[in-house]
Amino acid sequence: MENALPKKSLGQHWLNDPASLASICEMADLNPKDTVLEIGPGHGSLTQNLTLLANNVVAVEFDDHLAAQLPLRVRVENLKVVHEDILKYDLTKLPIDYKVVANIPYYLTSNLLRVLCESDNPPTLMVLLVQKEVAQRVCAPAGSMSMLSVSVQFYYTAELGAIVPAKLFTPPPKVDSQILKLTRHKAELFPGINTKNFFRVVKSGFANRRKTLANSLSAGLHISKTEAAAFIGLAKLTINARPQELSLTDWHNLYLAIITTDILQK
Repeated sequence: MENALPKKSLGQHWLNDPASLASICEMADLNPKDTVLEIGPGHGSLTQNLTLLANNVVAVEFDDHLAAQLPLRVRVENLKVVHEDILKYDLTKLPIDYKVVANIPYYLTSNLLRVLCESDNPPTLMVLLVQKEVAQRVCAPAGSMSMLSVSVQFYYTAELGAIVPAKLFTPPPKVDSQILKLTRHKAELFPGINTKNFFRVVKSGFANRRKTLANSLSAGLHISKTEAAAFIGLAKLTINARPQELSLTDWHNLYLAIITTDILQK
C-alpha cells in the first residue's frame, strides 16, 4: 500500500519513531478499559500502538483518503475511524472517562485545546504532541503566563514530556515538538463562578501584554483607568502588575472584585 504524501495545507507531518511513539503512550498510562480519541491518525503509526493498549480507539481523520486507508493499515476490531473535522465532532458520543492521545497539526492546537477544555464531555486526560514552544507556553507558571496557559490550566494540570526533534518527522517541520500531558482537575478550581465572565476578565487583561494590567482592563472592559486601578487594589495586586505575572488565583480574585459590579453585564 502506497503512503499518501503529506498535505502542507493540513499541517501533516508523520512520526514513525518507535521511541517517541512509546513515550506518548507511556505518558497516557493506558489500560485495557480505556477509550482513546486519536486526532489526525495519518498513516496509523500511533494508532497501531494505541489499539494494543486500550479497549477502544476512535480515530477522527479530516483527510478523506487517509480516513479510507486507515482501516486497511490497522486491521483490528477495536478501532473506529471517523472521517470528520475534529472541531465539529460530537464529543458527547464518547464515554465520560475517555482520553485523548494524538500528534496534532500545529495550526489546530489553540482551537482544539479550547474545544476539548470547554466541552460538555471533556477528556479526563490528554497527551498531545505539539509544537515545543506551544507546549511550554501551556505549562508556563505565574510570571510568564498567557491567555493560552490560563485557559488550559483553569481546567487541567499541565506537564511537559519528552522533546521530539523535527528530524524524526516526515517531512521535518521547522521546529521541534514536545509531548504535553494534561490531567483534568478532579474538582473545579473555583466552584460557582461564571466561567464566561471569568474569561472575559482574563481576555481583557491580556488585551495588550505590553501594557500594565490597569491599562489593559480599562480598554478591554471599557472602564476608566481609575476604576481598573480600584479593582486591582481590591484583588490585592500591585498597580503596576502586568497580566503575565498573575496566577490563576490572582485572576480569580480580580474576577471577584469586578463581579460585584454590573460592568460584566454591559
